[in-house]
Amino acid sequence: MATETEPVEQQIPPMPTDPPTVPRKQRIDTVKLQAKAAYGEQKQNVRQRLAAWFATADIDDQKLAAQVVDNKRRQAQRQDDELLRQVGRVNSRLAQARIDAARRGEETSPQVERIKGELAALQARVETRAAEGPAVAVMPPTNKELDRARWTKKATRVATVLAGGYGYLHGIAVEPALLLLSIPAGGFGWWFLSRPHVEDSTEAGAPFPQAPALPATFLADPTQAGGAMSVGSHVVMNVEQLAEGAKPFPLRNVSTPQQLAECVLLAARAENVPIVEVADVQRQPWGWQCIVRVGEGTPEAIIAKSGDLETRFDLPTNGVRPQPIKARRACAVLRLVDGDPFATAPGLPYRAPKSLSITDKFRIGTSVGGDPLELSLAGVMGLWVAASGGGKTGILQALAEGVTACRDNITIDLDPFGDGLEDLGDAVRITARTNEQIEHVLLFFLVMAKGRARLRKKLGMGNKWKVSPERPAVTIFFDELPKASALAKRLYADLLLVGRKELIVEEAASQGGQASYLGGNYAQMVALQALGPCKVEDARSVFGDGSVKEGYLPHRLSPATQTDPKDAGHIYIKGVPGKADEPIEYAIHEIPSGTLRQLATERLDAGLLDPDQDSLDAMKNVDLPEYCEPEYDNDGNIKKPAPVSLLTWEQLLRLCGAEPPAGSELTDGPARAAVEDSVAVMEKAGVDRMKTEVLLVALQEFDPEYADLDVDAFKALMKQAGAGGPQTLGQIGEEKNPRGFKRDRLRHLL
Repeated sequence: MATETEPVEQQIPPMPTDPPTVPRKQRIDTVKLQAKAAYGEQKQNVRQRLAAWFATADIDDQKLAAQVVDNKRRQAQRQDDELLRQVGRVNSRLAQARIDAARRGEETSPQVERIKGELAALQARVETRAAEGPAVAVMPPTNKELDRARWTKKATRVATVLAGGYGYLHGIAVEPALLLLSIPAGGFGWWFLSRPHVEDSTEAGAPFPQAPALPATFLADPTQAGGAMSVGSHVVMNVEQLAEGAKPFPLRNVSTPQQLAECVLLAARAENVPIVEVADVQRQPWGWQCIVRVGEGTPEAIIAKSGDLETRFDLPTNGVRPQPIKARRACAVLRLVDGDPFATAPGLPYRAPKSLSITDKFRIGTSVGGDPLELSLAGVMGLWVAASGGGKTGILQALAEGVTACRDNITIDLDPFGDGLEDLGDAVRITARTNEQIEHVLLFFLVMAKGRARLRKKLGMGNKWKVSPERPAVTIFFDELPKASALAKRLYADLLLVGRKELIVEEAASQGGQASYLGGNYAQMVALQALGPCKVEDARSVFGDGSVKEGYLPHRLSPATQTDPKDAGHIYIKGVPGKADEPIEYAIHEIPSGTLRQLATERLDAGLLDPDQDSLDAMKNVDLPEYCEPEYDNDGNIKKPAPVSLLTWEQLLRLCGAEPPAGSELTDGPARAAVEDSVAVMEKAGVDRMKTEVLLVALQEFDPEYADLDVDAFKALMKQAGAGGPQTLGQIGEEKNPRGFKRDRLRHLL
C-alpha cells in the first residue's frame, strides 16, 4: 500500500482510433478570416501612423522651436560667410585698382575711391550684423514662425512620399531587376508601418528615420508646467511654475538665478504686469539682468509699472530699467540695478595727435550692459540735449576730444553764453563767443558748403566730399543753441540742410529739446539725437511721441547737484551710424580737465589745419543768402545794411582772435597800402561798397600812383592782400548784382 508521501501515477487516456478533424475548407476559411482581420488592423495602423506622421505629431512645439532657431542660426551664418566673401572680393579689387593707379603714376583714382566707399559700406554691414545678428538668432520664434515651420515640414513629407513613389514605379519600369530588390525592403517597410500606433508614444513614431532631436533651449512653451530648463548657466522659469499662494519678496533675498526668476514673476503678478517667462538670468556687479517675455500686450506694461516694481523689489529710484528688444516685440532685457552699472567701464584711451581720421569710429562711452559706444561724426549732424547739470559740457568735450585727434578735421567752437569746449581750446581752430563772431563763422561755412557742392564734380569726388588732410572736414560744436541770435539760428538751420555731403557738420547742444525752446523744429532735422537728464516733454519732442513707451527714459535720469554727480553724462541716443536704435542707457567718459589741457597742447604743437584753397576759391562764386544782403530803396540808397558780411578766412581768424595762417600777415607794402586806401576812399564817399572799376577810378583820383594800374592788376593786388576776388554787392542803382569790394571786409584785413 502506498504511503501519503509517495507520488501518484498519472493515467493518460489512450488516443482515439478515429480522432475528430476540421474540414480543410473550414480551416482555409478560418485562416482567411484571421488574415483579413489582421490585414485590416494593419491597414488601420498604417493609416493612423501615416496620418500622424504627415501631421507632424511626432514633433512637439519645443523640438520644432529648437529646429527653427537652429535654421535661423545656420541662415545667419551663411549670410555672414557670404558677406565676408564679398569683403574679400572687394579688397582684391581695391588692391588691383591701387596697382593700376600706381602704374599710371597716381596716388589714387576715381575707381579706387569708389571701391573704398563700397568696402566701407560692406564693413559697416559686417559690424552691424556682428552687433545685431547673435541677439536676433536666439530670439524665441513667434507663433507665425512656428506655424510656417510646421506647414513646411508637412509639405516636405508629402512631397517626399509622392516623389519616392514616382521614382519607385519609374525605376521598376526602367529596370525590372529593381523589383527583386524592392520586395524585402517593401516587406520591412510594411512591417514597420503596420505596428500598432500609440498616440504620444515615447518611442520613435515616425515612419522614416528622423534627425536626432536638438537639445532643449529656453524656447520651450512657457504655458506648460515643467518647462524650466537651462541653457548653459542661464535659467528659465515660467509663470505656471509658481507655487500657489506664493508672495513677492525683495531682491535682497535673491541669491540664485531660480530665485531671481521667481522674484520677478511674483512681483509682476502682484502688479498685474503680464510677464509669463524669465530667461537668460545673469548676476552682475551692480545687480541682476534677465530677459522677460510678456504673454499679452507689449513690454510697455513693464515701463509703466517700473516705479511700483521698484517698491516690490525694494530698489532705489530708477532701479528697474527695462529695455524692449526690437527684434522680438514681446521680450525685453530687464535690469534690476542696486549699484553703479558703470563702475567697471574702461577709461578714455590715449589718442595721439593726428592718429585718427574723421571717418574713423572712436569710443566716447559705455552702455549699461558694458558695450562700447563708438561713433564717427563724418557727415553726421547731431543734437545733444541735457538739462542744467546733465553733463552737456562733458559730452561735447568727449566728442571734441575724438575729432581734435583727427588729421583731416578742423574743429570750431561756438557758444554765445558759456565757455564751450573750455579745456580743449588750444586744439580748436576758431573759438567764437559773441553774436557777431558766431554769425560770421556760420555764414562763412554755409558759403563754403555751397561752394564745395559745386566743386566736387570738378575734383572727381562724386556725390560726397572726399576728406583728406589736404581737404579737411569741418566739425562745428554749437553749445547753448537757444541763446544764439535769430540770425545765427537761421544760418545754423540752413547749414543743416547743405553741410552733410560737404563734411561741414554741426553738433548742437541745448538744455531743452522742444521747438519752442530751440526756436525751431531742429530736433527733427538732425540724424543723430541724444538726450541726457531732461523733461519728459523733451524726450517726446526729440525721440518722438511714442519713445517713452518704447523704453527711452532720459527723463528718469537725475542731473548733478553741487555735491553729487548723479546721472550727469548719461544719455539715450538714436542715429549712431552702423548701430541699431535701441533704448539703452549710456554713460559718456568723464575726462579730467588736466588731461584735456595736456591733449590740447599736444595737438596744437602738432599743427592745426586750415581750409583747402580750392574750397576758399569756390566760395567766390556763391551768392549770399538773401537775408544776409542789405536792402536798398528805389534810388539805390541803403535802406537797411547787411546784417552780416562774408569775411575771408584770414579776416575770420582775426575777428575771433585766432592765429592767422602762416605767411598770411598783411605787412607793409603795396598790398596793404591798396587796402588802406580803398577803405579811405569808401569812407570819404560815405559808402560801404564799390564796384571794382569804380573803386579803381576812385583810387586813381585819390593817389596818382595807381594811374598805371589796370583792373586785372588791381584784382591781383587785392587778392595778395587777402581780400579775395570781387564779390556780389547787391543792388547798386539800376544794377541788381554788381561785383566789387566791401568796406568792412577790407577793414578786417587791417
